[in-house]
Amino acid sequence: MRKYLASLFLLFALPLLLGAQEKSLHQLQQEFVDLRFGMFVHFGLPTFQEADWTDPDLSPEVFNPTRLDTRQWVETAKGAGAKFICVSVKHHAGFCMWNTATTDYSVMHSPLGRDVLKELTDALQEAGMQVMFHFSILDTHHRIRHTLPFTAEKTEFIKAQLKELLTGYGPVNTIMFDGWDAPWGRISYEEVSFPEIYNYVKSLQPNCLVMDLNGSKYPQEALFYSDIRCYEQGAGEKISAQTNRLPAMACYPLQRTWFWKESFPTDKLKDVDAIVRDNIVPYNKAYCTYILNAAPNRDGLIDANAVAAFRRIGKIWKNTGHLVDVPESPAPITEINIAIGRPCDSSWSEDCLLMDLANDDNYSTCWESSPAVKEPWWQVNLDKTTPVSSVVITTGGECQLKGFAVEALCNGEWKNVYKQTNASGRVHICRFPAVEAQSVRLRFISFEGLLSLAEVGVYAEAKRGIIFSSRETVNGSCFLGLCG
Repeated sequence: MRKYLASLFLLFALPLLLGAQEKSLHQLQQEFVDLRFGMFVHFGLPTFQEADWTDPDLSPEVFNPTRLDTRQWVETAKGAGAKFICVSVKHHAGFCMWNTATTDYSVMHSPLGRDVLKELTDALQEAGMQVMFHFSILDTHHRIRHTLPFTAEKTEFIKAQLKELLTGYGPVNTIMFDGWDAPWGRISYEEVSFPEIYNYVKSLQPNCLVMDLNGSKYPQEALFYSDIRCYEQGAGEKISAQTNRLPAMACYPLQRTWFWKESFPTDKLKDVDAIVRDNIVPYNKAYCTYILNAAPNRDGLIDANAVAAFRRIGKIWKNTGHLVDVPESPAPITEINIAIGRPCDSSWSEDCLLMDLANDDNYSTCWESSPAVKEPWWQVNLDKTTPVSSVVITTGGECQLKGFAVEALCNGEWKNVYKQTNASGRVHICRFPAVEAQSVRLRFISFEGLLSLAEVGVYAEAKRGIIFSSRETVNGSCFLGLCG
């Protein structure tokens, strides 16, 4: 009973102990965009190998930065006008940069024997700067990866690490997940439950934004599994400074790779004048904060050429804070898509572009309706009766969807739950009061061009309540109730 009461106290009192009044998501997004520029730091076992993805069983004995000085990192960042440092606290090989009780695969079991994260967060606090964490769900050392059995113990292991990070190091602006629902990790949001982890982070620090580096997969018009739209430029993801309307983050390494390599002290670095001119300045105007990575060397210091590059940024660009007002956007999609891979049906398809291409978890493939069909429809049958409360429709090709209706099969009877007659854009988020449904059907009333669906998402009722206004819109769609 004592342990239970202590857990309840932690759950409800922690936000107060951290001195933070819970803010709206939009306010947090605005504050993130107002930061404008930060430093990314990748430092760990890969620093001591020539590969960023190290041997997952590499001994911690190799980690011995004899001149480690995190204040030098902070001074370098601050000299460029950075307002925060985002540090990789655990990369894909599972080596922990903090004093953790969850594993002996950490800095505390290396020759250094010091809590690197504590030293960095203390230095940031002294400098009046914020901290962000980069945390890989993919963990090859602890065998948390796709194709291996996913047990409750693995999720609890992740949550135990997050609890240490979010209760032992003060306020954390953002946690950036990696290796999760991404081509390089392939761990799905079902194998490690996204809503469970997302809600757990918010229970520990309500004002901590959650990001996932999944930008290569999901449409750019909405927030899928991320409070901030993410672009990893090193992976070929590029934000459009002309069309972006979402709070966003773009990250890029100053050096050749994310972690330090032996050639770095004499390598030609990225042109920071071009980074400022072509990235930081236009991206900031497009609601995007930029994060530039500097990799500390094996001594634990940032090389002189990288320090000079950050100093150059500080000379040619000034971080004046607030620049643009971030448009309000619909709440992120955080629940698991229960339509993926389920049996589906439709009206007549165009050639071989059949109905299952609309729920294959791949936005590059599309179901296309035969042009001969005047009132096309698409339907997915759920595994069991489920309290469905939202549907997301992403069109493909040149299709311009104007009018459509969402129907749910409830106790053997089709019920209209959502209707739109003046839609626009590519992504249509349809939220409505939860209904117990066995199937969901879409009826398409009006559209321009060939009707094409890249993906249909069906989501069960959220477990953590979020309040929406009755007329929230994205791309002309409306939520809660029948609009249009």
